[in-house]
Amino acid sequence: MQTSFVYILLCSDNTYYTGVTENVYKRFDEHQDGKHFGSYTFSRRPLQLVYFCQFMDIEQAIVFEKKIKKWSQAKKLALIEGRYEDLPNLARKKFK
Repeated sequence: MQTSFVYILLCSDNTYYTGVTENVYKRFDEHQDGKHFGSYTFSRRPLQLVYFCQFMDIEQAIVFEKKIKKWSQAKKLALIEGRYEDLPNLARKKFK
């Protein structure tokens, strides 16, 4: 089975980019070097690799990547900082 990684990059405009790959460091270098003109990260360099996690099943990695892409900036930051206990509360809507 091939190992896969879900990763988060912090872009120079303080936005996050989330992706999935088989080689996180090679993929980061591709983003940083601007290998894909027109990609989200191309005009937002320099980048920082701020988070990654490993999966043994690519399908699970893709599901997690898609989930993270829907999260707020605050929830992504909690994940990056390892504040896992905050994740459920950041998923809830705040009603007045």
